Amino acid sequence: MNTNGRVTIPTDMDAVPETLDLLKRWGADAIRDCDGTEFPQELKDTGAKIYATYYTTRKDNAWAKANPDETQQCYIMTPFYTAEDSALTIPLMTGISRELMKVNDHDDIARWWEVIDRTTGEPLDAAAWHYDAATESVVIDAPAAYHEYTVSFLAYLIWDPVHMYNSVINDWKGVEHQIPFDVRQPKTHAYTMKRLREYLESHPYVNVVRFTTFFHLFTLVFDELRREKYVDWYGYSASVSPYILEQFEKEVGYKFRPEFIIDQGYYNNQYRVPTKEYKDFQAFQRREVAGLMKEMTDIVHAYGKEAMMFLGDHWIGCEPFMPEFRKSGVDAIVGSVGNGSTLRLISDIPGVKYTEGRFLPYFFPDTFHEGGDPVREAKENWVTARRAILRKPIDRIGYGGYLKLACEFPEFLDYVESVCNEFRELYENIKGTTPYCVKTVAVLNSWGRQRAWGCHMVHHALYQKQNYSYAGVIEALSGAPFDVKFISFDDIKADPKVLDSIDVLINVGDGDTAHTGGKVWEDPDISAAVKGFVHRGGGLIGVGEPGGHQYQGRYLQLSAPLGVEKETGFTLNYDKYNWDEHRDHFILADCPDHDVDFGEGKKSIFAWEGTEILIQRDKEVQMAAHEYGKGRGVYISGLPYSFVNNRVLYRAILWAAHDEADLHKWFSTNYNVEVHAYVKNGKYCVVNNTYEPQDTTVYTGDGSSFDLHLDANEIKWYSIEG
Repeated sequence: MNTNGRVTIPTDMDAVPETLDLLKRWGADAIRDCDGTEFPQELKDTGAKIYATYYTTRKDNAWAKANPDETQQCYIMTPFYTAEDSALTIPLMTGISRELMKVNDHDDIARWWEVIDRTTGEPLDAAAWHYDAATESVVIDAPAAYHEYTVSFLAYLIWDPVHMYNSVINDWKGVEHQIPFDVRQPKTHAYTMKRLREYLESHPYVNVVRFTTFFHLFTLVFDELRREKYVDWYGYSASVSPYILEQFEKEVGYKFRPEFIIDQGYYNNQYRVPTKEYKDFQAFQRREVAGLMKEMTDIVHAYGKEAMMFLGDHWIGCEPFMPEFRKSGVDAIVGSVGNGSTLRLISDIPGVKYTEGRFLPYFFPDTFHEGGDPVREAKENWVTARRAILRKPIDRIGYGGYLKLACEFPEFLDYVESVCNEFRELYENIKGTTPYCVKTVAVLNSWGRQRAWGCHMVHHALYQKQNYSYAGVIEALSGAPFDVKFISFDDIKADPKVLDSIDVLINVGDGDTAHTGGKVWEDPDISAAVKGFVHRGGGLIGVGEPGGHQYQGRYLQLSAPLGVEKETGFTLNYDKYNWDEHRDHFILADCPDHDVDFGEGKKSIFAWEGTEILIQRDKEVQMAAHEYGKGRGVYISGLPYSFVNNRVLYRAILWAAHDEADLHKWFSTNYNVEVHAYVKNGKYCVVNNTYEPQDTTVYTGDGSSFDLHLDANEIKWYSIEG
């Protein structure tokens, strides 16, 4: 086995001997220059590839201070304020950190701000309100009594939110606040290209320019106490300025409104069904950003270096699964790996030369401190990521942060050494081949490929009580033996034949969200296309409130193929008699006691006559199976990520696709153990996903079987006979 390569490690000026040691121990072939300014000769002489972190929008306060008019901006909405019988004063900065933002009253506020009567939903005429600069408040002279009002306004970002985040997390003292400048603006655009060339000329030893990232940060807002107030990794609210918005108006041919971004204060997070205007704005930003990225990557290439993009920080407009990104010239992608979903978010990106995952934990004091347990976090990170690597590998792995901190934990260094070796073994065995896929599965939502693997992420990949039962489905799919696609309702509208190559369709989430579709189900073309797909023999799995939207006597618009409905009060008058359970079903065969962890589950779901209830609790259906024409539907109230739930989803997909007979094909009887086959390579592996010994019966592709014992977290490789 190759014990060198495909690993990147961080370094710093105070950790040169440690870096040299770990280069050998971990078999690293690349060093991330965290300092970015000085780089010791000892490390230049190692022959390792050198990554240099490069910031396009910050770390140049002299320029930012000299050009305050080209500081980055963000749209913000105030809280709701209720009018009484007199003028209403609305302070703009309540709940917003003044270290982070400053009101932009420099540009035409009548044009770029919006005061909205939230009781009617209508904007006020600019003559109905005025701005009091002394108090930074908007005054509505004659509001309607007891109506609620908000102000949407532009604010300058006077402290880069990522720099603020790092400062708060690490408790940095006396650090100058980095001011983000807007590379889209004319003066800063010209300066930025000059600055990049100067950087490349002064850093000849650098092989890879690691852009962190490009131009616009996702939405990250702090309050007066330096607490995170609002975070949306997909948010576009900080990608605006009058200069940019005027260009948008010229391109689309209609007037921009702040509400296109503000969206009633939801800031168009990915749970909101996107409007045409918001989708237009995103597409415009993607085209503009990709063009500017290409300008910068061309410069990098002219100096004989590679351009790498960090999938994080200022990545808005760089949507990597969209066609515009392929025109950007980026050579490689690196991103943080929190679980299997985030790994696939990186490894599935098309059109780049290689991908790299930054594994956790990050070498920061929040984990690497006295009493901390970085080994535990590293083990959890690796075992969840490994499932996804076995389906679609990244090309490299790496770590980030302060190397000195990690070196104080020798057990951690030992464990990462084993991870690096195992990763190289996996890569050598599976790169360049397509793993065996049992079925083709498509996740259907409003976003499609734009949010591939990222749907149901709020703060990137953090736990949310209301969300983990849905995110678990995506996580399970990230390491499952299926060809997974992500399609949108727009895709179906444009060409219903997009469903022809799919075996099973999955719709997962709460009602009236972008993930389940909301009002889109009122479109008969989309509704008929999906139901027709199932009726002709396709499979459908609905999780939570699939197609949830009250319309024409239904709440679950996928009620007919799924065989269940939600009681919203409108059908209480109808008696319901179907409550018998059938736990001896194919889907539940591997579950202990034929029971399932549904997470938060759903209340008030009932089954139509003819639907087979698999599990109900207190006359609330949690799982059901239904025949619909020649097809099948499976309803599940929620499915948090676990190994047993992985198996539940696997069996549900096979059943929905009428393919129960293929169960014992590249299969493990123990749900803690999985089998991945690479038929073209003539190899397969059996992997223990736990840190405990496991016994199982393994079925190969021809249905033959053998018993196997696996040690904790062990993976065994075999050749495919014949």
